[in-house]
Amino acid sequence: MSTRKRVFTGSGVAIVTPFKDDGVDFEKLGELIEFQIREGTDALIICGTTGEASTMPDEEHKTVIKFAVEKVNKRIPVIAGTGSNDTRHAIELSRYAEEVGADAILSVTPYYNKTTQKGLYEHFKAIAKSISIPVILYNVPSRTNLNINPETMQALCECENIVAVKECNFHQVGEVINLCGPDFTVYSGEDAMTVPLLSLGGKGVISVMANIIPRYTRDMVHKYLNGDTESSRNMQLAVLPLLKALFSEVNPIPIKAAMNLMGLNVGKCRMPLVDMSEKNLELLKAELRKFGLIQN
Repeated sequence: MSTRKRVFTGSGVAIVTPFKDDGVDFEKLGELIEFQIREGTDALIICGTTGEASTMPDEEHKTVIKFAVEKVNKRIPVIAGTGSNDTRHAIELSRYAEEVGADAILSVTPYYNKTTQKGLYEHFKAIAKSISIPVILYNVPSRTNLNINPETMQALCECENIVAVKECNFHQVGEVINLCGPDFTVYSGEDAMTVPLLSLGGKGVISVMANIIPRYTRDMVHKYLNGDTESSRNMQLAVLPLLKALFSEVNPIPIKAAMNLMGLNVGKCRMPLVDMSEKNLELLKAELRKFGLIQN
């Protein structure tokens, strides 16, 4: 019998990285982390897509992981984004994350160079074997143009520390859950599909919207898991217009704009990501107003 330990249940925030002109705004990042913990967020995902890890040089990437681990100080799990399309690079980052005390890693499918299903199996197996902390696979075909097929995920379950997937391909969620069994955890990688995923047996979300509504996101998941499915469903439906605005442009452009409108001052995205168009910004402001997150 396998003994996979779940990294977290509920809402994990894919936290933004606040930038200044000369690098990361660590003081602000610390404030954001404290805000998340205060609001009941179940886990912190650092240096993911929303954290703009793809524009962080290694030194900065590592410093941010270490800072987050130390700041959280074991109050909630810290999951470090350490994925790469170069297996050796992913191993190096993953080992570093383990060394500085991260509770788990999030590892994305290789992008651009891509690979075969056999290649995916070998890539993730090599990463998992290089560390002893849990690995959460990250399947996001819209960004990588590559899908981890359910059978490949099932094969990867032979690695004891591959414990979960952040799944953005909803067509295969049921099959993944059927093939990988009850001790392999599936998290939603899309805020708009969290409740549907929970209905199939998922255990939470790695969330963008939790950056601005952490308590709401957490409650939506826990209500479902505690049996209050009607309230949870209503919360999911109520947040859809806000989500439409938050994903009207490439993430994390709108979420950072929303946080800045709310006075959280997280700075701009790094190029090649640019400011929101005026039209979409107005839509975002209107939805933030409706949700009671900004006044004017």
